[in-house]
Amino acid sequence: MKTILFCRVSSREQEETGYSLPAQEKLLQDYSEKKDFKIAKKFSISESASGKYQRKSFDEMLDYVRKNDIKIIICEKVDRLTRNLKDAVSINEWLNENTERQVHFVKENCVLSKDSKSNDKFIWNIKVSTAQYYIDNLSEEVKKGQKEKIAQGWLPTKPPLGYKTEGEKGHKIHILDEKKSLLVKKMFEFYASGNYSLKKLVEKMFEEGLRTNGGNKLVKSRLADLLTDPFYIGKIRWNNEIYDGKHEALVSEEVFNLVQRVLKGKTTPRYTKHSYLFRGFIKCEECGGLITWEKHKGITYGHCNHYRNCSQRTWVREPEAERQISELFCNLQIKKQELTEWIKQALKESHKDEAEYHCSALNELNARLGQIQKRLDNLYDDKVDEKINKEFYESKFKKYSEEKDSVLNSIKQHSDASNKYFELGINIFELSQKAPDLYQNANLEEKQQLIKLVFENLYLLGDKINYVYSKPFDIIATAVESTNSSKELNSAKNLSKIFELSNSSLKTNKIGAFSPEKTALLAGWDAFRTSHWINYIKYPERLQEMLLSCLKNA
Repeated sequence: MKTILFCRVSSREQEETGYSLPAQEKLLQDYSEKKDFKIAKKFSISESASGKYQRKSFDEMLDYVRKNDIKIIICEKVDRLTRNLKDAVSINEWLNENTERQVHFVKENCVLSKDSKSNDKFIWNIKVSTAQYYIDNLSEEVKKGQKEKIAQGWLPTKPPLGYKTEGEKGHKIHILDEKKSLLVKKMFEFYASGNYSLKKLVEKMFEEGLRTNGGNKLVKSRLADLLTDPFYIGKIRWNNEIYDGKHEALVSEEVFNLVQRVLKGKTTPRYTKHSYLFRGFIKCEECGGLITWEKHKGITYGHCNHYRNCSQRTWVREPEAERQISELFCNLQIKKQELTEWIKQALKESHKDEAEYHCSALNELNARLGQIQKRLDNLYDDKVDEKINKEFYESKFKKYSEEKDSVLNSIKQHSDASNKYFELGINIFELSQKAPDLYQNANLEEKQQLIKLVFENLYLLGDKINYVYSKPFDIIATAVESTNSSKELNSAKNLSKIFELSNSSLKTNKIGAFSPEKTALLAGWDAFRTSHWINYIKYPERLQEMLLSCLKNA
């Protein structure tokens, strides 16, 4: 008589006792030979496989025995055949369809059929329920362990690309993978630039050498998942909740937040065969639609697509648009090189007031952090003493934790601000003075990066490009206009006096403005010097990186 063998072994059994699937197969095979059964097929399941795969294998086994009119199923024990009531019902239905059908449980010396005694069926039902209880209890223990792991600040599963696991079982932690972490960080920076579609970034990272842990190319959907994973900023996302992690962050919150904004933005670049310099940068001034760029007979033109009944009909050549953009960069330059260096030195030496501002902000933030931590401690004590219920605790804990994260983020920004944002201002100034040369010598991606830095918006009306500078460069443009139009500053006699002054200390008065003898000469630069960049630059760290990248190419 034909039979099939159904084997199942847990990963714990294999690890603790060495009892493997082949050993179980041999046991069932020996039993079949003794009974003179002919084995038609073997089905094997390892419990390290997913529940979905296990269910699929069980269903395939039942389909096979029905289609091939197999009368006998042989397995080791009840809990090897099924561990849930749904599968047990399926087995009962199969048995009740034909009196010749049997299930043999080798180790339990039991044969179950439609005509089995009520006592045997009772034992079968008890064992199925026991197996179901075992699985349910195991699931609870696993969830409890996962929750405890998260409470300790560690992800209870494998970490994403760029991290690796180390440590003994039960004490595993996640650390940066030195082979992949830098590439993953690059991936975030590339996408934050706004110059890459997801499809283009997949190709770029493959060229850079990034591979999955299996050595394969990242697919677009997986790359998108990685870009939205808060694990990279030191957080753990579990069941749609965000927890603090103890692992090292790979990217800054500024870059991560910028990536999320680009992902959700309507102007995210699409993958195209042709890379046009001004694609996505210039809008029609009349209707607000993006200018379309296309090539005809080797010449690239930009024009409005008239989506909103626009009257604009002029097509502008790309070289003409570039010429106008270059002139706009020139508007940021101070005419006298000597004066440029002197202003830069004056800005550096007048930095003291900015440092005092950040020091004051830090004191207030640290005091607020102490208050929040005290509230969290009191909240936990009230929970332990059962003065508050679980729902109230979780609600308040979430509120205070979010506030704590916000304050800690501000402290981090202000802690570095004394030098970081001062350096940011100096780098912005330096870049503004070198922008025309930088643009002239840059490749396509570098030009796009520079345009994105300097301009908030660019508009086309007819064949003329109009513009709005980004906030930092708007302040510089205003100061440069004042400086270049000053007859006093541009006279040779007064320049000589300035350079005499530059050998002495460039002091500022108590309110942070330049001292009286400099006020008339440099009043236009007070707005730039006293600007608190942190208040209106959303992603200063990313901007600083972009500035340094541009300046390296100078």
